[in-house]
Amino acid sequence: MESKGPQSKKSSGTGFQPVISFRSSRRNLPRWQEPGAVYFITWRLKDEEILSPEERDIVLKSLLHWQGIRWEVYAAVVIPNHIHVIAQPLTTPDGASISLSSIIHSVKTFSSRQVNALRGCQGALWQDERHDRIIRDEKELLEKWGYLRHNPVERGLTGSPEDYPWLYEKN
Repeated sequence: MESKGPQSKKSSGTGFQPVISFRSSRRNLPRWQEPGAVYFITWRLKDEEILSPEERDIVLKSLLHWQGIRWEVYAAVVIPNHIHVIAQPLTTPDGASISLSSIIHSVKTFSSRQVNALRGCQGALWQDERHDRIIRDEKELLEKWGYLRHNPVERGLTGSPEDYPWLYEKN
């Protein structure tokens, strides 16, 4: 089920589908994409998997791979069994926003392959679904940012956010 406003069917030439106007779709969770929006995004590993420190390095590097190219990552944290990201898809040269779904698909696919190569196995690493929310105002941005940065402390992984190596915050 998908509803779209007027859209160009042309790809931006990069394989990333542009979003021209508000778009919504639904699998198990609804998907709303608004050009220019900032999102709070969460996804989990499947089957109670846990990422090792080396695997968390891979995932954080994967999250930041498209930094400034496909999306602007404002903050991200890689917890052993899930990810939180605050990010904004960027625009193509013709002014369309790059699809959040295609960026996340790229990150999940690449990180899954890298982690599986390290483990010497194959198969899906991440759950299919993700939770994403359009951040509506500065108050909500600060609330989500605080939640993201304190998540490792709340889970007993570190004494302070600054000491957690898998936390990224854009200056």
